[in-house]
Amino acid sequence: MCNLYRKRSGPQAILDLARATHNVAGNLEPGNIYPDYAAPIVRTEGGDRILTTARWGMPSSRKAILDAATKRADKLRAKGKEVDFDQLVKIEPDGGTTNVRNTASQHWKRWLTPEHRCLVPFTSFSEPGRDADGKYRPVWIELDRPEDEPLAFFAGIHLLGWQGVRKIKTGWETADLFAFLKTEPSEPVKSVHHKAMPVILTEPDEIEMWMSAPWDFAQELQRPLTEGLLIRT
Repeated sequence: MCNLYRKRSGPQAILDLARATHNVAGNLEPGNIYPDYAAPIVRTEGGDRILTTARWGMPSSRKAILDAATKRADKLRAKGKEVDFDQLVKIEPDGGTTNVRNTASQHWKRWLTPEHRCLVPFTSFSEPGRDADGKYRPVWIELDRPEDEPLAFFAGIHLLGWQGVRKIKTGWETADLFAFLKTEPSEPVKSVHHKAMPVILTEPDEIEMWMSAPWDFAQELQRPLTEGLLIRT
């Protein structure tokens, strides 16, 4: 699962590749991006594409929230405390879902239409690897291109104005959210993580299809990237 990636390119490079017209994200310092932190995305607003930011992690499924709230309720009842289960569900922390694989799920279908699609700029992403001693060591992967840090996009979805609880200490809040699609892996990702890889858009026609085509056509993009286009760094 990709839960760490890097964005090194400046806003103008992102605007140019995405054919976006407005930058409301500012200068965008380069660096690593982690779940539930703000990151740049390109989305459509009023017929134009804009570069803005959102927090990484779409809402988790209703079942996931109910299961977590049920466990919390059981622990409270075991301590002899009364439980308002509906209220507990409402304030159950949802750390967000960073990667979307099952696009046939009713939970995700509502956000697969063009108005909820976005482009997530990146220059490299990591998969969890192990060193010779078996210790965790991220393996970094990027496009095999002559640029020092080639820019591309993950195929993303976004949600404006989500309301809920991310963390108990911060309580109820409103936030714009995003995540990106996953698919079967190709090499060199497959050797590191055999289950999935991000859906990567590298060509202008792929970007246009993702941002504007009906899902019956856009779903063709949820496929492994052709082998030979990525390298380990």
